[in-house]
Amino acid sequence: MENTLLDAYVISNTFDEVLTAPGLPRPGCMELYSALQELSETEFEQRCQERDLSFRDRGVTYSFAGLEAPFPLDPIPRIISSQEWAYLESGVIQRVRALEAFLDDVFTQQRIFRDRIIPHRLVLSSPLFIRQAYGLAPANGVRIHISGMDIVRGHDGKLMVLEDNLRTPSGVSYVLENRRSMTRIFPEFFRGNRVRPVANYPTELLRALVAAAPQSATSDPKVVLLTPGIHNAAYFEHTFLARQMGVDLVEGGDLACRDGICYLHTTEGDQRVDVIYRRISDDYLDPLYFEPSSLLGVPGLVTCIRAGNLTVANAIGNGVADDKLTYTYVPDMIRYYLGEEPILANVPTYRLEDPDVRSWVIDRLDQLVLKPVDASGGAGIVIGPDADEATLIAARAAILANPRGWIAQEVVRLSTCPTRVPEGIEPRHIDLRPFVINQGDRIWVLPGGLTRVALPKGSLIVNSSQGGGSKDTWVLDATADKVDLHPTNGVAAGEHLAHQATVPEPDHPLQSTKQQEQ
Repeated sequence: MENTLLDAYVISNTFDEVLTAPGLPRPGCMELYSALQELSETEFEQRCQERDLSFRDRGVTYSFAGLEAPFPLDPIPRIISSQEWAYLESGVIQRVRALEAFLDDVFTQQRIFRDRIIPHRLVLSSPLFIRQAYGLAPANGVRIHISGMDIVRGHDGKLMVLEDNLRTPSGVSYVLENRRSMTRIFPEFFRGNRVRPVANYPTELLRALVAAAPQSATSDPKVVLLTPGIHNAAYFEHTFLARQMGVDLVEGGDLACRDGICYLHTTEGDQRVDVIYRRISDDYLDPLYFEPSSLLGVPGLVTCIRAGNLTVANAIGNGVADDKLTYTYVPDMIRYYLGEEPILANVPTYRLEDPDVRSWVIDRLDQLVLKPVDASGGAGIVIGPDADEATLIAARAAILANPRGWIAQEVVRLSTCPTRVPEGIEPRHIDLRPFVINQGDRIWVLPGGLTRVALPKGSLIVNSSQGGGSKDTWVLDATADKVDLHPTNGVAAGEHLAHQATVPEPDHPLQSTKQQEQ
């Protein structure tokens, strides 16, 4: 008889998301474990080949090392109980509220500096601070229309925030495509589970963009998605979201600004544009205000914003809140602006501007993770325990030359999940990126988000730009849960959780109701 899939699976030395011990699935994972054990290795591999063909045929690809390839979807999902999701959801909503208040304060009254909660120099010295954003007031008070918080679980099972992504967070298209593929190719995995759907994300995103339209817009605001073009690594996502929302996908040359109004060139004449969902970084958005050689943006966009005739989402200037040194102050922001204690903790992080802290870190470079404050996509990260001597020497020199440009973090041995690799099914480290949409009158979190997987053995770098993959993320319906996967959090399920049975995702969600993207 052929071996079952998990017979040879060896539990890692950190928190495993599916098993507590060999043959012992966690509460909520029993049905998935049984379905996996019923599949033969041969059938499992055939299904995986079908998945790859489906992604290739549908153009669900990403760019890695200069090549286009099907986005790596691991077939074994990551499961989150409704109780744990309620805890996590409340934590990321709290964080978005505080960061919204911070950005509004930074570009208007700057109370947080006068009250000495955060040093003024922190913002002025940030490479991501955009002076031209000062005084720009969004129509409905929202600057962070779409965000993607990176959440990790340590070896003790505790959830923590690793990073905030408030500029152009990417990856949500893979969440929707992953679910579509899983329901079609592995339908038996859903047997006995009630999983919250994800297909309504484009509807919620469009609702947020329409709600952000300036007061001068008509009752039917014109929304477009601005892409840098086909050569961008996330171009598939740009086309996917534009198609699912039913809005125009445009490049800089398709738009023009005249007399403080932005227009889209069409065969029927120029049409006024009210909202731009941009996937271009601030530096390249408007050559009149930022990089003058940029051909990606549109001259005069900032003028249109200042005139009150255009909304750009996410707002210009959000990068200062993405600065990894700013990240260290978010718990203080939550206490200052909201009068609450943080629900989700930060990963232990060290600010290197302090000479004593810097000296302590320099002596322990081989034990810590070092990150440039303005990088994204995993670029520039040095994981001390895995780095060679030359890399550590270079990191030391970089820190001493520019202490403001770096932070140090404790190494978090991320939780693992069974993952299909060429050697079989083995534990691989994962994180989670929940996607949060702020519509002004409410903040909505996509149930689950994107679980990213570090595919090389032992690697802690999950970014797709560094060779990572993804998993379908299941948030169980409240009525289906029996036991909390994370009882140490001590938070009951929220009353607002939807009670919806698992059904295959529709093909079209709307029918059911220089730059690197993060």
